Amino acid sequence: MVDFEDCVKFANENPTAYLATVDENGQPRVRALAMWYADKTGFYFQTGTMKELYEQLKKNPKTEVCWFNNKLEGGIMLRVTGNVEFLDDPKMREKVVEDRQFLKAMGINASSQSLVIFRIAKGDAYTWTWETNFAPKKMMPFG
Repeated sequence: MVDFEDCVKFANENPTAYLATVDENGQPRVRALAMWYADKTGFYFQTGTMKELYEQLKKNPKTEVCWFNNKLEGGIMLRVTGNVEFLDDPKMREKVVEDRQFLKAMGINASSQSLVIFRIAKGDAYTWTWETNFAPKKMMPFG
């Protein structure tokens, strides 16, 4: 990937992300998470206040997220590091509930206190391919 726009495109085309946090005992935790969307302002996610993920990110907003596409020869991986920002914008809350119909099925609406939106707006991105396996990482700052 040549620039940040390529990273955004790759993340949107491969929305299953693996997001890392650290629990209260210092143990790393990684889970698959469906990214909501990415654009020039960052990578957006939605979760709930009842999740350990939310509590872990509140205590330590540093994270790394990884996307991987293994359908291309050797695979391509995008990794993004940065701090999460929690967002409480009413229009975004309405849009995420509209975009993610499963939230409505769970009884969650735009005003639900349990609904959490967060993004990684600035940090570093880098990609890995089989061809670049042993090359030094080329970090791409964004935000």
